Amino acid sequence: MKRIYKITLMLLLAGFTKSFAQEKEATKNYDQGFRLGFGINAGYPFSDPYNFNLGADARIQYDLSKRYSLTLTTGFNNYFVSGDNNDLGYIPLKAGFKAFILKDKLYLMGEAGAAFAVTNGYDKTSFLVSPAIGYATDKIDISLRYEYENDFPVIKNNEVSNGLGQISLRLAYGFKL
Repeated sequence: MKRIYKITLMLLLAGFTKSFAQEKEATKNYDQGFRLGFGINAGYPFSDPYNFNLGADARIQYDLSKRYSLTLTTGFNNYFVSGDNNDLGYIPLKAGFKAFILKDKLYLMGEAGAAFAVTNGYDKTSFLVSPAIGYATDKIDISLRYEYENDFPVIKNNEVSNGLGQISLRLAYGFKL
């Protein structure tokens, strides 16, 4: 029985060593660098009194390898409200990590940061978290993300509470710097 464990362990180590060697070789030949992208966003908020969200952003991306990148995103978004209430406009500032999982096109990304409200009479800053899935080519990037601001006001059971979530679609144009 010990012999089977030893053989299994040796095979696993050999497999890991080979996969890391291939990853290292692919990384060695990859030209790391920066990308810049400009996008438009449309979202559906899950809480009252908000009806929809529109925004624009700029994202700088540093490619660590062919599969992994670091991101920094900012822009302007606006939650639209019907009636007499003011809309909620905010400037997000998010840092993130992007991992390509399928043919260097399909990716998963996680971002976290702050959302700075800039609406008249409301100037609170909220923590922001945003997981996403997307598809990117050399020029076009399409992603679907969930975004959550934990300190933005919402109405639940006719009472004001905090915690605003939305689902958002981003369409962007990007290029290497």
